[in-house]
Amino acid sequence: MAADPSPYWNPKFETLPKDRLQALQLARLRKHVARAIETSPFHARLYAAAGVSADDLQTLDDLRRLPFMTREDWMACQAEKPLFGDLITRPEDEAIRYHLTSGTSGRQPLRVLDSRKDWSWIGEMWCYGFWAFGVRPKDRVFFAFSYGSFIGFWGAHYCCEKIGCLVLPSGNMTTEARVKQIVEMGATTVCATPTYALRMAQAAQQMGIDLAKDSKVDKLIVSGEPAGSIPATKRLIEEMWGAKCGDTAGMTEIGTIMIYECSHQPGGTHILEDHFIEEVLDPETGEPCAYGQEGERVVTSFGRGFIPLIRYRTKDLVKKVPHTTCGCGRTGDLYEGGILGRVDDMKCIRGTNVYPRAVESIVREYPEIEEFQIVLTRKDGIQDEITVQVELAADKRSMWDAMIPNLGKDLADAHEGLRFNLELADVGALPRFELKAKRLQDLR
Repeated sequence: MAADPSPYWNPKFETLPKDRLQALQLARLRKHVARAIETSPFHARLYAAAGVSADDLQTLDDLRRLPFMTREDWMACQAEKPLFGDLITRPEDEAIRYHLTSGTSGRQPLRVLDSRKDWSWIGEMWCYGFWAFGVRPKDRVFFAFSYGSFIGFWGAHYCCEKIGCLVLPSGNMTTEARVKQIVEMGATTVCATPTYALRMAQAAQQMGIDLAKDSKVDKLIVSGEPAGSIPATKRLIEEMWGAKCGDTAGMTEIGTIMIYECSHQPGGTHILEDHFIEEVLDPETGEPCAYGQEGERVVTSFGRGFIPLIRYRTKDLVKKVPHTTCGCGRTGDLYEGGILGRVDDMKCIRGTNVYPRAVESIVREYPEIEEFQIVLTRKDGIQDEITVQVELAADKRSMWDAMIPNLGKDLADAHEGLRFNLELADVGALPRFELKAKRLQDLR
């Protein structure tokens, strides 16, 4: 464990010169691919069909010789051989943890298993991120998430125990009970989704609690939604809590985080490049994107032994920038703005591309708005319509008429003049979310 006051959890690898970092990645990649072929029937078939082996990986550029792994292939494998398919490399009875993806309507979630060694690695990855944002043994860390089979902040919980923090799990507490415990226990760090961080702050206001003054929270670490790196949303969270807000992102498929924001808050998230290879590719052609170009994340993870993840297409949209973008001294590259959205999140409305993240970045510029929802409909079976339903605080509803022209113009200006319908929802009418928010309803 890194010793305070070092800003690095693992100084050797976080500051490894780029050439040595890439040499480490190549060595780990060759070993990982060889083990996957030897122990995972799924990968043995995949690479045999492609005619490649670990010996073909002489440089990092050779990574592109390996075929992609997709969620669809994984799901088909599980369906053919329930419950876990034949991706796993060890007997099921050697696993100590079971988790699954949050899933989508009508689709079977992905199921994952982890060994004791895997789970130790999962916690270690979170340690990189938490330490980088300033979490130390003296901190009291409150987890505003329900402990279920969704992987969520599970790894972060064990990371905080490893660092030496006092861990405050909240399980199935109500929002109001969570707010009370945050204040009563003197929590200094709160972990939640960006949406739920705002929800707790709104509930605190209704309870007569000013979290910026009445709590000891100085750090919020958020995950699960792109909103954690949307400047307007982050600024609102920081104002309501009187604390810094840091973004992280992970996946059930890899078990842990692969990117995190350091205390410098550089407008992006560092990639854990000693444990992952993160490619950014054109989602249509599969060709690599240059620094500053938006593309799809394709991830290779070295840490989880039970389920090898090699060139997995995530459908996450990202924009990679050089490590020199941040002055913290880490040599892993960054994703500017964190996770920008999903390849499949984009909706085409009357010829204009609309991303939920872009809508949120504008809506959150209006602090009077407590919650919102995007609804897509088709008028007369021909013309697509987009409506933003907005919920204002009870004492702010009189401001709606004056807000409509400005909000409508801001949305249109950001979307090539596309006209958005705006509707005022009743107080408490729109859904609230603890985990990943689902604010888009496509009713076409």
